[in-house]
Amino acid sequence: MSRFSKAQTVAFSGLFIAMAAVLSFFKIPISNIIEIRFAIIPLAISGYMLGPLASGVIGGAADVIGYIVKPTGPFFPGFTISNVITGLIFGLMLHNKKVTLWRVLVAEILQAVIVGIFLNSLWLSILYGNAFPVVLGARIVKELIMIPVNTAIFMAILVPLSKSGLIPAGKKAVKGEVK
Repeated sequence: MSRFSKAQTVAFSGLFIAMAAVLSFFKIPISNIIEIRFAIIPLAISGYMLGPLASGVIGGAADVIGYIVKPTGPFFPGFTISNVITGLIFGLMLHNKKVTLWRVLVAEILQAVIVGIFLNSLWLSILYGNAFPVVLGARIVKELIMIPVNTAIFMAILVPLSKSGLIPAGKKAVKGEVK
């Protein structure tokens, strides 16, 4: 359960959706099936701050809004599902938990394997008609490179955020606690 009021959660959600949508415009294309994108950063932060449900909704909304504002190819709902699952993973792994290198690394590895390697390879294979094993091979290399990069970025943001006092690190809400 989030430590924020409903109004605060809605406000933070709107900010994270906007950040993810804007960051989705910035990419480094490697090939037609491999791009380095930055929209994952707000999903990790929202997962830590708001939890899995809110972060999943943020991921889905950001994908759809980003496409509406600036389409970069055909809309494919599989990528919306991937964004929802990414938000869920970061929320489940980071919300109400102390930020540690291992926790962030495991969250990023789970996201990379489930979403980056498996699901996104499947969506790209369906979308572009490429053989799944070919897409999978290329995406594995990309994700192996991005795991340490994303982990370092997340640690650089989440550690100071956890120490800021905005969100008490590792403190769970006690049942019946007055907020």
